[in-house]
Amino acid sequence: MNFALGFKPLLGESNTMESLEKQLICPICLEMFTKPVVILPCQHNLCRKCANDVFQASNPLWQSRGSTSVSTGGRFRCPSCRHEVVLDRHGVYGLQRNLLVENIIDIYKQESTRPIHPKSEQQLMCEEHHEEKINIYCLTCETPTCSMCKVFGAHKDCEVAPLQNVYKRQKTELSDGIAMLVAGNDRIQALISQLEDICKTIEDNGRRQKQHLCDKFDALYAILEERKKELVQAVSREQDEKLGHVRTLIRRHGDHLEGAVKLVEAAIQSMEEPQMAVFLQSTKDVLKKITDTAKASSIERTEPGYESMGHFIINTDDVADMLRTIDFQTGSQGEEGDEAYLLEEGAEEQAAQPSVGAEPGRL
Repeated sequence: MNFALGFKPLLGESNTMESLEKQLICPICLEMFTKPVVILPCQHNLCRKCANDVFQASNPLWQSRGSTSVSTGGRFRCPSCRHEVVLDRHGVYGLQRNLLVENIIDIYKQESTRPIHPKSEQQLMCEEHHEEKINIYCLTCETPTCSMCKVFGAHKDCEVAPLQNVYKRQKTELSDGIAMLVAGNDRIQALISQLEDICKTIEDNGRRQKQHLCDKFDALYAILEERKKELVQAVSREQDEKLGHVRTLIRRHGDHLEGAVKLVEAAIQSMEEPQMAVFLQSTKDVLKKITDTAKASSIERTEPGYESMGHFIINTDDVADMLRTIDFQTGSQGEEGDEAYLLEEGAEEQAAQPSVGAEPGRL
């Protein structure tokens, strides 16, 4: 179906106001910024409420404002450029307000009350019937058309519906798809943060276990040096294997998140199309991609306790002739040994600190 755009030229003031309005849209709620407006380190702006929603989704365990507990801050990513924003203990309330944008919003609202030429002056016309407006939608051919095409033209045997009804239905579907993608992106971003924390925990646990091994083997260094190297390598292999697996998950979810963000941007651009017929033509592929992305998304997680390295425990109480066959303990004994090692390490640190009120030079 071919159709042409017939319209009366709009005033330059209307175009200016429309361009200004697009610059004042929050990328989260897709509405005009609601004061207070905060500016991120990457120079993008958000409603503070929207920034708080994104921050809370990325940091579910962060204490809310007004809590008696002391928070250590948190982080989230800018929805426009994915730049990581690191916050202090005040959370989003520590971000600087953008008073310039707030003033522009006030000016825009004042100017927007002045009458301008509405967009309704634009009207798509049928190219086959030049005097007929595009006012119906052919459900069979999935294309906008005019009433004359239905009565006498190529769509006379097709099923049609009012253009307005189909426009509202597909716009609702697209809005629901955008909401679904945004919610999924928040979950994936939270998962990526958790996986990054797991990487750090695995590194810390691996480093602690290797130090534990070194401490035990240093006491029997002459006959245990070769065996010590083998066991350290075993810890490193498992650490590298786990880190490799978790980082693969991070890259996989990151790639999916990047694709979903681009799809959200394409969907938002389609939402800004004022012409119903053009909108319906351009959103078919977007809706299909959203559906395919939703079906293909699968959030793979690590198993509970995956980051634990507590099974690398040794016992140096064995007799000397058994040292050549020493190996890691497994099961409950290994976990109990790990706890004993932590208690011993804590006692040594406490003993190394001076007593309260001790004389100078005396512990």
